Amino acid sequence: MAEATTVVTALSSVRLGLRENWRQFALLLLVNAFVGGMVGLERTVVPLIGSEEFKLASTTVIASFIASFGISKAITNLVSGQLADGWGRKRTLVLGWVVGLPVPFLIIGAPSWGWIIAANVLLGISQGLTWSMAVIMKIDLVGPKSRGLAVGLNECAGYLMVGITAFLTGWIAAASGALRPDPFYLGIGYSVLGLGLSALAVHDTGEHVRLEAAGHAKAEPIGFREAFMLTSFRDRNLFAACQAGLVNNLNDGMSWAIFPLFFVARGLGVEPIGILKAVYPGVWGVLQVVTGPLSDRIGRKGLIVAGMWLQAAALLMVSVLDGFAWWLVASILLGVGTAMVYPTLLAAISDVAHPTWRARSLSIYRFWRDLGYAVGALIAGVISDAFGLPWAIGGVGALTFLSGVVVALAMRGRKAPT
Repeated sequence: MAEATTVVTALSSVRLGLRENWRQFALLLLVNAFVGGMVGLERTVVPLIGSEEFKLASTTVIASFIASFGISKAITNLVSGQLADGWGRKRTLVLGWVVGLPVPFLIIGAPSWGWIIAANVLLGISQGLTWSMAVIMKIDLVGPKSRGLAVGLNECAGYLMVGITAFLTGWIAAASGALRPDPFYLGIGYSVLGLGLSALAVHDTGEHVRLEAAGHAKAEPIGFREAFMLTSFRDRNLFAACQAGLVNNLNDGMSWAIFPLFFVARGLGVEPIGILKAVYPGVWGVLQVVTGPLSDRIGRKGLIVAGMWLQAAALLMVSVLDGFAWWLVASILLGVGTAMVYPTLLAAISDVAHPTWRARSLSIYRFWRDLGYAVGALIAGVISDAFGLPWAIGGVGALTFLSGVVVALAMRGRKAPT
């Protein structure tokens, strides 16, 4: 009886909502900006390190660092939901930063391409823990009415920093005249600040989950296997979201590996490549502040379908048109399309999953989504080696279009709970 009273008292001091939790929400936004910055370190410079410093001729081999990142992140996403429910959100977040600390040092000192691949295994594990916790904790804080807004703000902070860092690393490399080590000093700062804030200032959100669950009809607990099958295949909305997430990151993995090589082959220097590589995630990041809450108002399905098709059109533009101006327009459109899809898919998963297994369902979705990095990088590498870089870009664009068709046919229209 005394234990039950203690739980009720604890929950009575907890509130759901963005306004009620804005300090912790803002702090988690800052933390996720540093998480995004760690990925941005590699968007412009690392593929060029493979081709120019290590003289790798095979696009597939160069893309292997993204495959190692995607596979390790995808697998870690599966574990992150279990850790979040059993060990706590904050502890899992801190662990992710600890794993990520060595990454910039490994890239700076790498004597061979194998070291870059190893660094990206650690980066994938770190991202699977830190980014997962950042988005899950924000969803915990705001409750059911503002999921799209919460996810949009979270992804905005992360991917805007991806874009800023992609530009800064290209600019620093051009100014210093070398691809290493100067651009990667940013990563040392990001990892130290992210770890410090997560350990010292972030609070766990477990009580917020219990409060929201208390307002739902009681659900029978489900195990990991059942959650995996339900999220991946059995629920048509969750299945549609998972395959769209995989293909979305498939084309992002392709662009990460192929775009710098494609632009270099057409005569661009590292600084204009940095601009193109920054515009895409920058637009993607900023517009999620609009598209996330928009999906709360108009529903999820239409935004996802239109966003996938817009991405497909942008990739086709890159593959068939020539010149910086055209590629800049295509990068903007690619960012717009991704912004329409990215927060909306996360919110769509949260609409269906019960609070008691939502973290696991989100981690399973993120497993499929981030597996797309590896699939995209390897498919693009194989096609490029066989047929050329433009064919890889156009082929991935066709897959993106087909994924939008799957969503149009399989997903039932659904608005967020009110």
